[in-house]
Amino acid sequence: MPGLENKIQAQPNILIVDDVPENLSVLGELLQPIYRVRAANSGARALQIANASPPPDLILLDVMMPGMDGYGVLAELRAKPATRDIPVIFVTAMDGTDDEEKGLDCGAVDYITKPIRPAIVLARVRTQLELKRARDILSDHNAYLEQEVARRMAENQLIQEVSIHALAHLAETRDPETGNHLRRTQEYVRTLARSLQHHPRFSAYLDERTVNALAQSAPLHDIGKVGIPDHILLKPGKLTPEEWEIMKTHAEIGAQAIAQAEADSTRPVEFLRIAQEIARGHHEKWDGSGYPNALAGEEIPISARLMALADVFDALICARVYKPAMPMEEAYRIIVAGSGSHFDPDVVAAFVGEFDTFKRIAATYAE
Repeated sequence: MPGLENKIQAQPNILIVDDVPENLSVLGELLQPIYRVRAANSGARALQIANASPPPDLILLDVMMPGMDGYGVLAELRAKPATRDIPVIFVTAMDGTDDEEKGLDCGAVDYITKPIRPAIVLARVRTQLELKRARDILSDHNAYLEQEVARRMAENQLIQEVSIHALAHLAETRDPETGNHLRRTQEYVRTLARSLQHHPRFSAYLDERTVNALAQSAPLHDIGKVGIPDHILLKPGKLTPEEWEIMKTHAEIGAQAIAQAEADSTRPVEFLRIAQEIARGHHEKWDGSGYPNALAGEEIPISARLMALADVFDALICARVYKPAMPMEEAYRIIVAGSGSHFDPDVVAAFVGEFDTFKRIAATYAE
């Protein structure tokens, strides 16, 4: 970390503050052979220098000054992020224990009484600079580690998302007419989830992490189609009752495949659990007439309820070999008519409130 080396090697920068020129001269002559020294003869000037670049590494601050005294200067320094961590040593003619305690309570790191003793001043300055150097090294190291963790997490997230879409597109290649179906339904689910985040029935479930996991998992809803024979999956006409029963198995096939992936993992993976719910339950209906398990009402996972509406809406507005695309307004009426039968009524209400967003998503990711 080259920035760290520069901080270690740079000559420390010390600001001395006193309204008496003779005191500034004494401290300056003592410190200048070793450190870079700047001087200020008032609290206001001290704050200007402290807020300039580069900031001082240490401030020797007189307490008793006209106008803004040392306590006022220290309060201003501690109030701003740019200066709050600069160590301050009070230098004062007051030698009472109460005065020293007050200074330390205000945030000073040390307290030197006048008349100064050179050896004491140099020793305490060196100690505080070494402490600051150690804090800076630790801070830079922590910042580096945080950046590295964030980078690796982002990298892992990207790999995870790419893997999800690769798996989802595997199913899509078996059913090439779906096109941007994955992206649209993903954004529909995200939109519904955000709309319902503060709804009393959903707020406990739909925290920010779960909303993101829902959107991440949505593209896997039809992964089970890889297990459906081509003559059924790609049939241009209506399926026979026997073929339809086979087609319906894609929900369970997908759920079991995801469940196996989760079982193979060394620890629980939240998005896989949600993906399993979505794959198995996105064809369930609110009134219990869906498949594969004829779940009804609250038995259906929230994730699957959101996916059900997103999937049906997109199927309605998109052309298939067996049907033309339906106008948006007609699809809207069908969704609304399915409230309480096919869909959770509150999910439909969220759809109604976000219909303009649904239309924008459909336009953005049109075929």
